[in-house]
Amino acid sequence: MSSTIIRAAVVQAAPAFLDLERGLQKAIRLIEEAAAAGAGLIAFPECWLPGYPWWAWLDSPAWGMQFVGRHFENCMTADGAEAQRLAQCAKDNGIWVVMGYSERAAGSLYIAQLLISPETGIVAARRKLKATHVERTIFGEGDGSDLKVHETPIGNLGALCCWEHINPLSKYAMYAQNEQIHVAAWPSFSLYSGAAYALGPEVNLAASRIYAVEGQCFVLAPCGVVSAEMVEELCDTDTKRQLLQPGGGHAMIFGPDGMPLCEPLAPDQEGLLYADLDLAMIAYAKAAADPTGHYSRPDVTRLLFNPTANRHVERLPSAFGQGGPRDQKPASPADQEKLATRLDIEIAQQET
Repeated sequence: MSSTIIRAAVVQAAPAFLDLERGLQKAIRLIEEAAAAGAGLIAFPECWLPGYPWWAWLDSPAWGMQFVGRHFENCMTADGAEAQRLAQCAKDNGIWVVMGYSERAAGSLYIAQLLISPETGIVAARRKLKATHVERTIFGEGDGSDLKVHETPIGNLGALCCWEHINPLSKYAMYAQNEQIHVAAWPSFSLYSGAAYALGPEVNLAASRIYAVEGQCFVLAPCGVVSAEMVEELCDTDTKRQLLQPGGGHAMIFGPDGMPLCEPLAPDQEGLLYADLDLAMIAYAKAAADPTGHYSRPDVTRLLFNPTANRHVERLPSAFGQGGPRDQKPASPADQEKLATRLDIEIAQQET
């Protein structure tokens, strides 16, 4: 059996908290380090640029307003100068990059991931479909176009963030696209330690691992680290210091049978984890169970999936004909038919 082997690196590191320039410099150093070690792909944690907004979990939205301006200014756009610097770094080092970041688009923010090719630059800028719990006080939502697996020279590559990995329908939409390498980005597991088991490493590492087993794919699970400096900045009371503690790093790489492929770092340790992904192993996992193929019953259960991008404004000049509001001509039947097809609505025939 022919085999494609790609060396992958996952990041376990603290961000340069709310400092985009320093964060970019650190990201470039890590990309260069991974490439020098022979990696063809590196994956970064959720919201790593400019750092996950932990304040949302520590107090009220009113208290968190003190961080809003600085956070907004340090979030990058999907196609701006900062993203292009990452693309240039990927090109210079011959490595694929999947970057977790907070995207700024006009006046809104989104939890997002950039997929960057060393040959063609930015391949995709996908958004988390639904911000989790208090994240909704900060971030907007993605749409069906963000559930996409991309065919690349290193394999079919996809990505999700954090608790998107406990949403069965979103996962199934990804599995059905024959995903081979998946990036499961996590922010850290140091929040509410000992008080909220569902937010801890046991549950969420299991979510990454079961994604590998269900999808018969390799899973790269980068994870952020909460630094002592971040705790000092975010926690102004003893209660907050109990809620958010230093560490929380639990990065890992899983094979398509769920087997860990590297040794973990200590929760407070920063570094890169590596594994060689042999895509030929996927065929053996699929032979046992392919839940979107031979091990499925679409006559009994199936997924309804809308992959289209939803725009906030649809401009429909053909609906009003030509000219200004005082000089309107009726739209032709052909234009009406095009409009009906585009919006999936039924337009009645005009009376003559």
